[in-house]
Amino acid sequence: MNGNQADEISAGMQKYIDASKGYLSERDRYIRDVVKKWRFDTIAVHGLYTVKDAIEDYQGAVIEPIFMSTAQAFRDYDEMAAALAYKIPAWCYSRIANPSTYYYEWTLALLEAYGCDVETSCCSTSSGMAAIMTAVQPFLKIQGDVFEKRNFVATVQCYGGTYHQFTIRLMQEQNIECRWVLDATNLDEWASKIDRHTRFLYGELPSNPQLGFFDIKAVADLAHSHNLPLICDSTIATPALLRPICHGADIVVQSATKSLTSSGFGICGAVIARKNLVTTIDDDQLKNDFSLHIKYQQNRDFGPNLHPLQAVMTLNDMRTLRSKMDLLSRNTMEVARFLEQHPRVESVQYLGLPDHPLHELASRYMWLVDAEYDSQYGKPVNRYGHLLSFCVRGGAEKARIFFDGLDRIWRATDLGRIKSVATIPAISTHQQQGSEARAMANIPANMVRLCVGAEHPDDIIADLDQALHRVE
Repeated sequence: MNGNQADEISAGMQKYIDASKGYLSERDRYIRDVVKKWRFDTIAVHGLYTVKDAIEDYQGAVIEPIFMSTAQAFRDYDEMAAALAYKIPAWCYSRIANPSTYYYEWTLALLEAYGCDVETSCCSTSSGMAAIMTAVQPFLKIQGDVFEKRNFVATVQCYGGTYHQFTIRLMQEQNIECRWVLDATNLDEWASKIDRHTRFLYGELPSNPQLGFFDIKAVADLAHSHNLPLICDSTIATPALLRPICHGADIVVQSATKSLTSSGFGICGAVIARKNLVTTIDDDQLKNDFSLHIKYQQNRDFGPNLHPLQAVMTLNDMRTLRSKMDLLSRNTMEVARFLEQHPRVESVQYLGLPDHPLHELASRYMWLVDAEYDSQYGKPVNRYGHLLSFCVRGGAEKARIFFDGLDRIWRATDLGRIKSVATIPAISTHQQQGSEARAMANIPANMVRLCVGAEHPDDIIADLDQALHRVE
């Protein structure tokens, strides 16, 4: 048992433990026999919230209630002791868990494992950056000698905040080496950076803002051959277009602030993990149920908890995820085609364009979930997401003129919104990397990152066109 758990199980505690087994057994049966047979959209809409839950516990509320409470009350000493020893299902304290965050977590865990025979669980976090920290830290703990070497391998094409967390917080402050992969499509480069001190492999795909990609299955197989987990940031794609766990990845991190929460009302994150993952870390609880492990241990102590209000707001945005990502992807494809033909555009980075060097690879993995069951399509359909980047011809000053000329498209460091948003990564999301690191990650000063929203594409294109015509 852990330090906060009771040393002995009393007869009263055992009563609650025995009663909880029936609840857990029924929940597992419901997931296996009912929920796992639903289509993606049905899971997104309902998750594990049932009519029975609503009527018996929540006065018939059709939508999941928001539990604006810091703590849970208990019937007696024994129930509290069993709950705080993590022996029975409970939420105890909202820094650890909350009924609202549970409903969000269950839904996202099911969506990330949709279509594959993998059991998953999820731990919510207060942001995407908190999700990354939460996902990587358990694999970096010291197991023996306090001076032991530790390293991990990661794609250099990643979000600027991720680069900063790995470079400053881990490498400079904790002496944990991050070995950057410059060409994520080169399996030999991945392999060359792995040694006996490596703890995990990490990749972002599609990457923000360069639209980098890699062969998930091949990298997962490489990681597992060394008994290491593969962690993927799949924020841009969402489970509506890509589910890395189904291709062998062990853990997915989501900045749910972005595509999952298209309304833009708040910050939110999540860690989703397959159960019984592979790792060199000698910790059975970590291996068996990673998400539950970090929820009850690491996150309990560090406190990157998600507010229950934000959990339900994000859950509500997720209900239409598939149709939303379809619409945004189709809009983005039209915009990308316009930009690649524009004389004032130097280059366009979008995985959906046939001449993109990673188009074929991305097309093997990025599919609109359940398109073959959709009356609109009736067959598998590739979709490539809502994010693209392009370089304005003439350098940084020309990009600035274009950027300042935007009218309808919002200038902000955000993405995944229902409204179109643009930024220049060199002065915003990746500014702190410095020019040398930006060059290594292929982020030139004239690159514009555009996240296409749900406006009519004609109106987005018109705004881009008038702004580009300001460039002499």
